[in-house]
Amino acid sequence: MVCNQRIFIGPAFLGLFILLVGSPLFATGWQNPSERYMEAYKAYENAPLPLQEDEMKHFVYFARDREALVNHSFLSAQRFDGAQIMYSWRQLEGAKGEYDFSVIEEDLNYLQSRGKGLFLQIQDATFSPQYVAVPEYLKNAEYDGGVIEQREDDGSVEGWVAKRWNPEVRARFAIFLKALGERFDGRVEGVNLQESAIGISSQYDVSFSSEAYVEGIKANMKALKEAFPQSTTMQYANFIPGEWLPWEDFGYLESIYDYGESIGVGLGAPDLMVRRKGQLNNPLAMMHEKSYTAPLGIAVQDGNYIGATNSNEVRSQRKNIVPMLHAFAQDFLKVRYMFWSYQEPYFTEDVLPAFGG
Repeated sequence: MVCNQRIFIGPAFLGLFILLVGSPLFATGWQNPSERYMEAYKAYENAPLPLQEDEMKHFVYFARDREALVNHSFLSAQRFDGAQIMYSWRQLEGAKGEYDFSVIEEDLNYLQSRGKGLFLQIQDATFSPQYVAVPEYLKNAEYDGGVIEQREDDGSVEGWVAKRWNPEVRARFAIFLKALGERFDGRVEGVNLQESAIGISSQYDVSFSSEAYVEGIKANMKALKEAFPQSTTMQYANFIPGEWLPWEDFGYLESIYDYGESIGVGLGAPDLMVRRKGQLNNPLAMMHEKSYTAPLGIAVQDGNYIGATNSNEVRSQRKNIVPMLHAFAQDFLKVRYMFWSYQEPYFTEDVLPAFGG
């Protein structure tokens, strides 16, 4: 999963930067706040193997590759609680109000037969121009098209996302979540909504604003909690369009974390990147700097085992950073859930041995 990390440099930051450059602080050891956590990972570099026992719950992330579940090696590893699988809204609601949850039932039954649980990830955004994750019926005027292209900085299409800021789209999503909860609440370990980072701006949709988007995220969180009062609920909140912490801080991301805590919806993020400013100053800082009763979660996704994102690179010569990632998540972030990508060869060579599998 790609994290959309656009840097928004506004006049407020430029004025502050000019003021600071001209001040004596630069000559007296001024510390760049965006670099305050850049070396935090070093405290965990010597974490021992095998991993120490912890109170976290560990799931293996299969994205949409549900067929890879069958006889997978993690099923024999005692410390893994289950699998996290992504299901698209489109896949589960083929026509308006017509739901087919058979694939979830199949996966849940299989995992339970092996003593494992299921954590659902509901997909309404994609990072591929060829794949749309929302039901076809939303793509009409009643829902303002229902979905829109995500774009790179150069304007090229990188995927699609449901119009989360549109009240009519959200209403249908809430109805879908309610139906899903009536079937699976209390039966699955948890449900999480996809990341908040999207490649959208008012340049491409005049109905979009950062404020409306944040309110849309919160509305979806509320609907999720109402649909799943028993199972764990979680919103992946990593970045908000129009904000880039610590410099461009409008309180958007912080308000989502505060709201989740207030209603009992956990917060999480894809990509445990302990050396990248973007993650360190946005979702990881949110987790580290506050105390939560709602569960926190972090995903180790494709590429993270070599310090990259969305990478299929295979490195035969590498240092196993799984112990460091685990210790960082446990102590620095204090998460309750970790989701480990099944990406090979890293899962077999680095993750399983670390967990004593």
